[in-house]
Amino acid sequence: MRPVHTALAVLVAAVWGFNFVVIEIGLDHFPPLLLSALRFLVAALPAVFLVGRPKVAWKWVLGVGLALGLAKFGLLFTGMAAGMPAGLSSLVLQAQAVFTVVFAAVLLRERPGRTRLLGMAVALAGVGVAAVDEGASGPVLGFALVVAAAACWGVSNVLTRRAAPPDALNFMVWVCTVPVLPLLVLSLLLEGPERDLAALRGLDWSGAGVLVYVAWVSTVFGFGAWGYLLRRYPASSVAPFSLLVPVFGMSSAALVLGEEVSGPRWVAAALLVGGVALTSLGPSRKGGTSGTSGRSGPVGAPGPVGAPGPVGASASDAGVSAGSVPAAAAASPAPPGSPRTSGAASPRPA
Repeated sequence: MRPVHTALAVLVAAVWGFNFVVIEIGLDHFPPLLLSALRFLVAALPAVFLVGRPKVAWKWVLGVGLALGLAKFGLLFTGMAAGMPAGLSSLVLQAQAVFTVVFAAVLLRERPGRTRLLGMAVALAGVGVAAVDEGASGPVLGFALVVAAAACWGVSNVLTRRAAPPDALNFMVWVCTVPVLPLLVLSLLLEGPERDLAALRGLDWSGAGVLVYVAWVSTVFGFGAWGYLLRRYPASSVAPFSLLVPVFGMSSAALVLGEEVSGPRWVAAALLVGGVALTSLGPSRKGGTSGTSGRSGPVGAPGPVGAPGPVGASASDAGVSAGSVPAAAAASPAPPGSPRTSGAASPRPA
């Protein structure tokens, strides 16, 4: 890759890593489901009127929209609202690569090779270390919700591979329209109209900045730049840069939010990132016809963790973006175990 494009790839990883810090700040302004709904609403408008009709069947738009937008981001934001630290969330979400390989083996008959199986074992060991560390110091429920979010991301990766959208930007914009209404309904039912109205009435420049970042910077810029790189270079050259996302996520969370990165957490990071690298870049074997034979590129290749939607599936099947768009800002630091009890603007205890 040319140096300017290498710099762009690193910048996108930094944008997506910092996205988790932005989510953390946003959760001081909005209830989690409402924040997720507003993020997709702002990302979809007015772009949906400019990109033309979807270029794949509606079932794929709906399927990925529900798996990625509703389930993955709903669980991620709720898990972080329950006390899961931003930096750790950016790391644990990388387990999506393991789930993707498992689901691809079951649904697409893609048998993982030995290298990929080894990578899955190493990555799962990293998740286990993180679980033990978090279980001793933070809320288990928040950790479990983020792991579930990673599983839902794996489902959306497989669905995106099956959809094979010829225009990734068009596909992502339409995917962003799907979860808006379901998330708003769930927010009204579970978080209550009083909290939602209080959050909207109390919207200030900080809250507006959160929405601009997660929707336009992380989603539009991040996705656009990532897709541009995937069109110019092989996925094997671009995808590994997404492994920098948890590095930037944990570092920015420590610097901005004051999150402590313990020794076990660094061990978990090394195991999980190393395992994901093996899982993503190792070869796989086709085990039958699934509608995807003849296509190259690892299904489990890491996607942008903080990005809004599928990234570059049409270019190389290299995975889809995570949650910033995966998602995801500077408030006073809170202890990892302190759940938020108000969505409007009540500050977390320092």
